[in-house]
Amino acid sequence: MTDNRPCVPWDMMNAFMIDVFKAYGVPEADAAICADVLLESDRRGIESHGCNRFKPIYLDRIDNGTLLPETKLEILKETPTTLVMDAHDGMGMVASYRMMERLIEKAKQVGMAGGAICNSTHYGIAGYWTDMAAKEGMIGITGTNARPSVAPTWGVEPMMGTNPMTFTLPTDEEFPFTFDCATSIMQNGKIEFYERSGKETPAGVVITEDGGTMTDSGEILRQMRGGHCALLPLGGMGEEMSGYKGYGFTTIVEILSSALTGGPFMQALSGKNPDGSNRMYHLGHFFFVINPEFFMGLDVFKKTAGEICRQLRASKKMPGAERIYTAGEKEWIIRQERKEKGVPVNESIQKELTGLRDRFGLPYVFPFEK
Repeated sequence: MTDNRPCVPWDMMNAFMIDVFKAYGVPEADAAICADVLLESDRRGIESHGCNRFKPIYLDRIDNGTLLPETKLEILKETPTTLVMDAHDGMGMVASYRMMERLIEKAKQVGMAGGAICNSTHYGIAGYWTDMAAKEGMIGITGTNARPSVAPTWGVEPMMGTNPMTFTLPTDEEFPFTFDCATSIMQNGKIEFYERSGKETPAGVVITEDGGTMTDSGEILRQMRGGHCALLPLGGMGEEMSGYKGYGFTTIVEILSSALTGGPFMQALSGKNPDGSNRMYHLGHFFFVINPEFFMGLDVFKKTAGEICRQLRASKKMPGAERIYTAGEKEWIIRQERKEKGVPVNESIQKELTGLRDRFGLPYVFPFEK
């Protein structure tokens, strides 16, 4: 399928995002981290978490007071193998970057390390953090809770977040094995992307209060904010297609994200007070880093992981299938395709970019304006 959307060069978009973050009060070093996390989503084709969310999830939340531009990290507890931080409602991406830096150093010394962050905010694509470990020849694991939008099996009320549980495993190939996805059928960001693109959400993703489904993306988002519909866990409605498995995984992430941090959970993460006014989200994240050198060695691990992936891709395909992929491969392919093209931006994002530029008087002329 041909993508005719105009593209903005990566270096231009990166510089622009940093300048806008700075205009919102984010320190320059922190702004660079945040911009890179968002653009990494677009590089991989995960547009639900890239520049599509730049304004509504980060900038608008700074504006409405539910996200603080300065991230004042506090270490609450630390041992040679563990670390607990309080992000004090600052940038979740900055807190997560600092956490992974520390855990990677610990794992180099002792083989394994785990950490948790409380009072945090949206931390971008989870795979960014696990990939930090893989780049150092280690295994990365992370998860986070989120505002309630997913119903439990046989339920219709949004109780838990889309709660990704993400793994990156180093291989001897050009890219690692990165399994990064929500524990619901679809995440909120994808529905937001559908709304911006004028597309409907597939039937069976959402459950309404009467047990039905919805496909109007804009209406889904409006109804979900009012608690009148919910996303379904992986496997879908009921138990026939094993929806209870997705429900179980979602709950595991919810428990680890809140119990390891001693933080709030489920509907307490709505970002809203009982009267409808805004309040801090206070999200929790968890992270684990495992060093294969402390087992049978990194080379053995990478070779075995790579061979498993190669054998899977070489296995017999179903009729009509073009090929078999392994986790992270599609994103790597898209990354190569977009390397020279830049960030594709639809019309709604174009308006946001020019609006932000004009608001702060920034000296940018985007390619789509020429």
